[in-house]
Amino acid sequence: MNETLKRAISGAVYIALLLTSILFSTESFIILFGAFLIIATYEFSNLVGLNKVFSILFVSLFYGTVTLISFYKTETENYINKFVKNNIEFTVDTDRLFSVLLLITLIVSIKCIVFLFDDTQTISKISKYIYLIGYILLPFIFIVKISFGINNYNPKIIIGLFVLIWTNDTFAYLVGKSIGKHKLFERISPKKTIEGFVGGVVFAAFAGFLISKFYIRPNPDFSSKSILIWTIIALIVSIFGTIGDLIESKFKRVAGVKDSGKIMPGHGGVLDRLDSVIFVAPVIYLFYQILYYVS
Repeated sequence: MNETLKRAISGAVYIALLLTSILFSTESFIILFGAFLIIATYEFSNLVGLNKVFSILFVSLFYGTVTLISFYKTETENYINKFVKNNIEFTVDTDRLFSVLLLITLIVSIKCIVFLFDDTQTISKISKYIYLIGYILLPFIFIVKISFGINNYNPKIIIGLFVLIWTNDTFAYLVGKSIGKHKLFERISPKKTIEGFVGGVVFAAFAGFLISKFYIRPNPDFSSKSILIWTIIALIVSIFGTIGDLIESKFKRVAGVKDSGKIMPGHGGVLDRLDSVIFVAPVIYLFYQILYYVS
């Protein structure tokens, strides 16, 4: 099969699966990203040389537990209290939980950026597990978390985020291929250019404007505040998505491989497709929290 056709078909299947799960129900969305997390964990364990069985069991248990106690908080508390034989009711402070998880994730994200600019080609055993938790596991939890917005599950938020990522990636590639002359980070990703990066930012910002006007808050609720919020989100996606792409490229260079996996013909692995969003999601969640407290 022609490589371009193979890439187009697998990309279409991926997008259809993603959109269907997001729009069908909360549960289908959580299950799909749980499956993506397991595959990404397998791929990452291959890249850095971790025990795959232990890593998959650990992230599955953690993801499942956090999902139950945060997104199904009332049901979980009622179920546990039914079997606990004491006078103290079991409760979970989810706001504090996610504050702690966010702090851990941001610290590991800084460590990832340091790793990106570091010339070393080896990763210590403890660092591998730190990356597994803060670079793989927790970002998947925040992908699910930000789709709930302030209160209930809102598929428009996560779809808007993916549209921005796809827009940035597509136009960064097209602009870079057309007029790109100055390398962005040649040591890690020889094909990325500064011109492509700027092109991705500009078109992502325009996509953010369109999303805010026609999708998130269609007229007559359209406001300048919505434009500003989604423009900032577009900038976050463009900057941190590019950094996330470069970080995953660094892990692959250290491992000496081209792709993180082969599950998507022509595209590589799940990590290759989600490297941007897993680095962006915690920052978007932080931005949401700042918006919430300011407003």
